[in-house]
Amino acid sequence: QVQLVESGGGLVQPGGSLRLSCTTSGFTLDYYAIGWFRQAPGKEREGVSCISYRDDSTHYADSVKGRFTISRDNANNTVSLQMNSLKPEDTAVYYCAARGRGNQAICVTGVADLWGQGTQVTVAS
Repeated sequence: QVQLVESGGGLVQPGGSLRLSCTTSGFTLDYYAIGWFRQAPGKEREGVSCISYRDDSTHYADSVKGRFTISRDNANNTVSLQMNSLKPEDTAVYYCAARGRGNQAICVTGVADLWGQGTQVTVAS
């Protein structure tokens, strides 16, 4: 079964950290760009961080640069998003998405072949 499953969301205080994981199945992760997107209530979906399939080139939204780090482990079919120094404005549902033979530009285009169901991240005291 082809799917993406996000995990690792939850409630964290401002300044805290979370690590999100996107576990893939049913396809070869090596050939897919992976992106993390988020959507807060009443706001448009935003490309947070994306990584290409070919050379692991990355893209980060300006709002998360220096705080978030994306990484991939093709052998274990997982892409992670380490989120540090979290802020209340990071609160959103976070989704991972896959694009076959894509690159980090999927963060800008939002075009993907597969989407996960999302995981809630809430940053509040």
